[in-house]
Amino acid sequence: MNLDNVFKNNEKWIKAKLAVDSNYFEELGKGQTPELLYIGCSDSRVTAEDLMGLGPGDVFVHRNIANMVSGIDLNAMSVVEYAVTHLKVNHVVVCGHYACGGVKAAMQSADLGVLNGWLRNIRDVYRIHHDELNAIQDEEKKYDRLVELNVKEQCVNLIKTAAVQKAYRDRGLKVHGWVFDVHSGKLIDLKIDFEKFLSDIMEIYHLD
Repeated sequence: MNLDNVFKNNEKWIKAKLAVDSNYFEELGKGQTPELLYIGCSDSRVTAEDLMGLGPGDVFVHRNIANMVSGIDLNAMSVVEYAVTHLKVNHVVVCGHYACGGVKAAMQSADLGVLNGWLRNIRDVYRIHHDELNAIQDEEKKYDRLVELNVKEQCVNLIKTAAVQKAYRDRGLKVHGWVFDVHSGKLIDLKIDFEKFLSDIMEIYHLD
């Protein structure tokens, strides 16, 4: 890749935007009021704004390996706090994707160095859903199902946070779980039952 082309592409992009709206960047500089926080995977094939048909200013984005939401990850928790409490987004989406390298790597018997601790979170998801996953004979289908279950568990981790619980009470914020199918380009809504998940965990995770 010739990085000089990146700057050439940037110039073309600027001209294209200004051709449509001469005030485009002036308006962009006034601030952001996104409705949506998107937590996705760092995979280079999955671009958040493009797959949703959105543009700059429409979505607040956080990405990491295998779209994890860990309560001890200061980066992720800071993003959630800022987006929910200060930007006041009304929707939080965790979006995984099929053929996820992080999910596959987590299930290999290999020492992956610094990645071991991170991928252990995915192994924990496998442990929780051990019986269902081990009943799936086809390995690719098993990984696909683990991708879906991982998304659901990360949604639960979001619901455990004080920021999300307070925003739900105050303004009806919702948490959603999606999967992007890299083979077809389709977004799949896993139909996360936010209220049920919230009800199930409130005895232990209720935060005033």
